[in-house]
Amino acid sequence: QVQLVESGGGLVQPGGSLRLSCAASGRTFSSYAMGWFRQAPGKEREFVAAIRWSGLSTRYADSVKGRFIISRDNAKNTVYLQMNSLKVEDTAVYYCAVGPYRGTIAEYDYWGQGTQVTVSS
Repeated sequence: QVQLVESGGGLVQPGGSLRLSCAASGRTFSSYAMGWFRQAPGKEREFVAAIRWSGLSTRYADSVKGRFIISRDNAKNTVYLQMNSLKVEDTAVYYCAVGPYRGTIAEYDYWGQGTQVTVSS
């Protein structure tokens, strides 16, 4: 079992930045790839970014590429999502999850409770 707790969400103006954190506990965190996902009201949950257990490989959804950065600190059992140049359309509940680096949403086994990000002027 892996327990995940997200934090760092909030209200930010368009063009602003936020950094989300996901603290993991339970099984060996450093063995897993980690992903960030988001779900806006009335929409399906979608992939945002993923990072391999080593931290050496990352991938991003086209909609966030060049603006968001995923990273991890295995010593702290924490994965981060630095979000820059935020847009209104980035508004969503953001979730972190454990699963295969290139897996589909259904293949991610463990999920956090989510943190709300609202981008509005």
